Amino acid sequence: MQQSSDLFYTELPLNDLGLDELFDKDEHFTGVPADWHIVITDIKHSTQAVLGGQHEAVNFIATGSIVTVLNIASKMKVDVPFFFGGDGATFIVPPLIMDPVMQALSLYKKNTLANFDLEIRAGAVPVEKVYQDGHMLQISKHSRSSVFSIPVILGNGLNYAEKLIKGPDYLSMEYPHPEEDPDLTGMQCRWDRIAPPENQEEVIALLVIAREGAHQASIFRKVMQKIDEIYGGPMDRQPISVTRLRMNTSYNRLKTEVLAKFGRFRLLRSFRAMIATIMGVIFFRTNRGRQYLQQLVEMSDTLVLDGRINTVISGTVAQRLKLEESLNAMEAENEIFYGLHISKASIMSCYVRNMDNAHIHFVDGSEGGYTEAARVLKKKLSQGMTLR
Repeated sequence: MQQSSDLFYTELPLNDLGLDELFDKDEHFTGVPADWHIVITDIKHSTQAVLGGQHEAVNFIATGSIVTVLNIASKMKVDVPFFFGGDGATFIVPPLIMDPVMQALSLYKKNTLANFDLEIRAGAVPVEKVYQDGHMLQISKHSRSSVFSIPVILGNGLNYAEKLIKGPDYLSMEYPHPEEDPDLTGMQCRWDRIAPPENQEEVIALLVIAREGAHQASIFRKVMQKIDEIYGGPMDRQPISVTRLRMNTSYNRLKTEVLAKFGRFRLLRSFRAMIATIMGVIFFRTNRGRQYLQQLVEMSDTLVLDGRINTVISGTVAQRLKLEESLNAMEAENEIFYGLHISKASIMSCYVRNMDNAHIHFVDGSEGGYTEAARVLKKKLSQGMTLR
């Protein structure tokens, strides 16, 4: 029998307020149960991997960790909040699936190292530990559209857990590998680099942290208002558009998908993936296929609110310069620090449980995206800036 806390996020009411209103009142947020766990995956030395031309592999492997966890949650009939970070992901998971998740990630880590020579770090911190050490972790479930919702976090609990997991004193627990390979059903990597929509010039990956945790909600509200003011609403700055989508049927792309999903290369599986891609090209010309593509745009994960703002935006150079001017002013006033990376395209990996309404699309800027924005942010922090 499931304990009541296992269904906490599943039963959390969906909030359809705009972000302005959501960040306006604490009552829209609820504390995460103390018996849940924060699970974090990230690729070690991801910056060097990106600089070495492996950004798409890094992005796809990060997506694989999400698919691994979500497939377990789906089988156990629970929803979990998750946050895509370009070179990794963060989850908040209930006790029910904690052990299966860590066991699956342990094997996924082994397969990824063998096939891509990239090492995933996977660690966990009890939410109770976060609270005991004086940190806050509150959550709301926010409706982004009629078919897509995201978790929104207030507090620095996830950031604190990340520091513990990446710290020198963290002792990683050993989890036995499951008998079966991780279930990566639904993971796809078949879209080519995506140019910005027509009349837009660039794609930016932006990370923003509030300098004072006590004022986090009001500062995030101010930043999102600035983004809306400069770029327009979410669809106006959406980097994904149907007219720019092109399928990538190259051998290397299909090989990456097969290796990540199955832990070993098999020619037959690559052939099946190629056939599925060709059939996809035909499908997307049908009425149902065009409807799927429109949903794909709506369900593209371009805004992550995990105690900081992570967003991928398309627009003009003039818009970005105006945004940088506003962010620089906020940074000078000790309200925020931020990292930003500019590219000419976005990249996307996908989790497609079914073609109707159970699909999510993870978006990052090309040539480094979130990873490069994080490098800029870390440099500012290393130069003496500290959170209050």
